[in-house]
Amino acid sequence: MKKVGRIMSLLMSVSLSICLSLTGMLWSLRQTEYTVPRFIGSLMTDIGVSFAISLIIGLLVPMKKVNDSLERRFSLQPGSLKTRLIETLASDLIYTPVITFTMTFIAYKKATGNGADIPFAPMFLSSLAVCFTVAYLLILFLMPRFMKFALKKAGIPAGRPGEMPPGGRPQ
Repeated sequence: MKKVGRIMSLLMSVSLSICLSLTGMLWSLRQTEYTVPRFIGSLMTDIGVSFAISLIIGLLVPMKKVNDSLERRFSLQPGSLKTRLIETLASDLIYTPVITFTMTFIAYKKATGNGADIPFAPMFLSSLAVCFTVAYLLILFLMPRFMKFALKKAGIPAGRPGEMPPGGRPQ
């Protein structure tokens, strides 16, 4: 299961960093003039920083334990829509504020370093609202697909523990 956790962490880190960096860049287009090379360069830098942050969070926070704890605490049924919605919210609350704060802070420092006079709080809060929504939908959609892939890659039959896999032995 550790291998599955590492695969999930890597896949979610890549997905979140690309999508949230792109969301942030597109969100800031209305306030910044970009040339195509500058946009691409900035986007690549943002993806790299965001990926590093996501990966660190993914390696430090055992999401499987968090999700198992949520299931026990709220008597959730594994795999149900309600469980997926709550687990997605937990994951979003763990990842998105840290990533968004860091990326907004970097953008704020760049902007104020170039003479812009903008307050940080509104910049961060508007970015957080947009990124939180985007990340929630992304996590909700991708997590089950990535889990299926990670289980397959780790050689673990899909299904719930103890269930008889098709044509196989119990787990």
